[in-house]
Order: sequence, then C-alpha cells, then structure tokens
Amino acid sequence: MNASRFAALALTAVLFPTLTFAQQDVDATKPAPQSMSVEQFDQDMAKAQENLKKMQEQMTQIQNTTDPAQRQKLMQEHQATMRQSMQMMNGMMGCCGGMMGGHMKGNGPMMGWKQMGNHYSRMTPEQMKQHQYMMDRYMGMQQMMMEQMMQHQQNMGTPAP
Repeated sequence: MNASRFAALALTAVLFPTLTFAQQDVDATKPAPQSMSVEQFDQDMAKAQENLKKMQEQMTQIQNTTDPAQRQKLMQEHQATMRQSMQMMNGMMGCCGGMMGGHMKGNGPMMGWKQMGNHYSRMTPEQMKQHQYMMDRYMGMQQMMMEQMMQHQQNMGTPAP
C-alpha cells in the first residue's frame, strides 16, 4: 500500500467515529443507554496512553537511526503499534454515553439534531458530565494519534540521516 493511501486510511480510521453517526430509532421516553464506566474508560485510556508513549519512543528511534534496514524495521513496528492503538480506541467508542456506543458503525446516514437532542435529553446530569469527560479525553487521544500518523507519513519518504 503506498504512503498516501495508508495515510488516508489511517486518517479515516481515527476520524470516522467523530464524523458519522449511524441512524437509530430514538424513543425520548426511554432512559439513555448505559455505556462503560468511567473507571473502565480510564483504565482503557491509560493503556492507550502507554501505546502512544511507545509510538513516540519508536518515532524518536526512527528519526535517530542511520541504518536503512533498522529504520525500515522500526517503521514497521511503529505502524503495528498504530494499528493496535486504533483497535484499542475503536473498542473505547462505547465510552461516550451511547453516542458512540454501537451507533457509529457507519450503517446509515448521519443523525440529525433532533435525534441527538433526544439522546442527550435522556441523560441524567451525572451521565452528561461523565459523557463530556470521556469525550474530552477521547478527542485528545485522537489528536495525538493523528500527530503520530503525520510523523509516520513524513518519515516514510525520508531517507536515513
């Protein structure tokens, strides 16, 4: 797979959860669906952050190596770690109070404001607070993943120093 296709695929994989919502039937009389606990989310986020730290260390090694074979090996390891992190983050999509919990599989058109308003109106204040906390952390992690992908892309075409 050439570099630009990989970058486009990786970008899509990371941003997809925030760009599209599958259509769902929303009954405003039912409570909002429960998702993973904040404690479980924090545990998963800690694992994702460890992976991100590992990716940054790998990127530093890539940038410092002068051996083309070693550089290629490190690039492959970094790519594998990125894939693992993306899978981990996809598993965390259930984190965010039902908005991401199974409704973002890309099976239908985007949800409108009415459906989202009904969804949020069924949340208790505590659920809304938890939802916002998890979304804030998840979006920050997505940004860091994008930075890793950009660095990976930049180093794919760069010869060893």
